[in-house]
Amino acid sequence: MANERIWAPWRLKYIKDADKSDECIFCAKPALGDDRQALIVHRGESCFVILNLFPYTSGHLMVAPYEHIGHFAEIPPETTAEMNALAQRSMRILEGVYRPEGFNLGINQGRIAGAGVEGHIHLHVVPRWAGDNNYMPVIADTKVMPQSLEESYDALQGGFAE
Repeated sequence: MANERIWAPWRLKYIKDADKSDECIFCAKPALGDDRQALIVHRGESCFVILNLFPYTSGHLMVAPYEHIGHFAEIPPETTAEMNALAQRSMRILEGVYRPEGFNLGINQGRIAGAGVEGHIHLHVVPRWAGDNNYMPVIADTKVMPQSLEESYDALQGGFAE
């Protein structure tokens, strides 16, 4: 095993681009005008649902308000209600498409809490399966994804069209 290598070339872009851009992805992506390119699977009134570009598992979604808000306590109540409703809808769609055995839902506010994008609050919806946290992330700092982001987009976007 000493001579074997495990490649995760998609991670290099994330590592190289980390902290280099002042552009907020949760403000920039909705402004692109191409939801497929932006990986936005659904647009609501005050929030949208987007695939995570560097997912923990297949189907890893995030729900974010259009408004650039960095603290959960500052989100208007109607926006919080829509975030929660979209998270629930996302879970139902993920259950239909991927049949996960569970979910992680969470908001990381502030860098010390693990927020990769500090200035724009967002809610992670992560489908989970028994054994999905195998040895790969621990031994090789690599995640094995059984599906591309484009395939995830196609599988999930249709559920939001209903």
